[in-house]
Amino acid sequence: MTPEQLITQRLEQVEAIMHEHDLWQTTSPQASAFESREPFCLDTLEPLEWLQWVLIPHMHALIAAQQPLPKNFAIAPYFEMALAPAQAGRPLLLLTLRQLDALFMDDAV
Repeated sequence: MTPEQLITQRLEQVEAIMHEHDLWQTTSPQASAFESREPFCLDTLEPLEWLQWVLIPHMHALIAAQQPLPKNFAIAPYFEMALAPAQAGRPLLLLTLRQLDALFMDDAV
């Protein structure tokens, strides 16, 4: 499998986990929420909203356009801090995000 295929597979797993635990939203946040200048849109989006509405579509777009993918990219540490310990699906979501992060380390991509 190519790195792009592996990344796509992990993104699909994240989405499946979010669906399974009723974390996937059917309605997009207001357009103004995406205008944030803060990392992860901290001031305008909840962590799972950012994951669903920013990261997943952006990564799919980069892959589809055959654009360079980020290197040494890690989001799992943010989600380890941002998600409540009792968050539905947290252990599996964090595991999958760590696996996604590993695909972006050094020469993995």
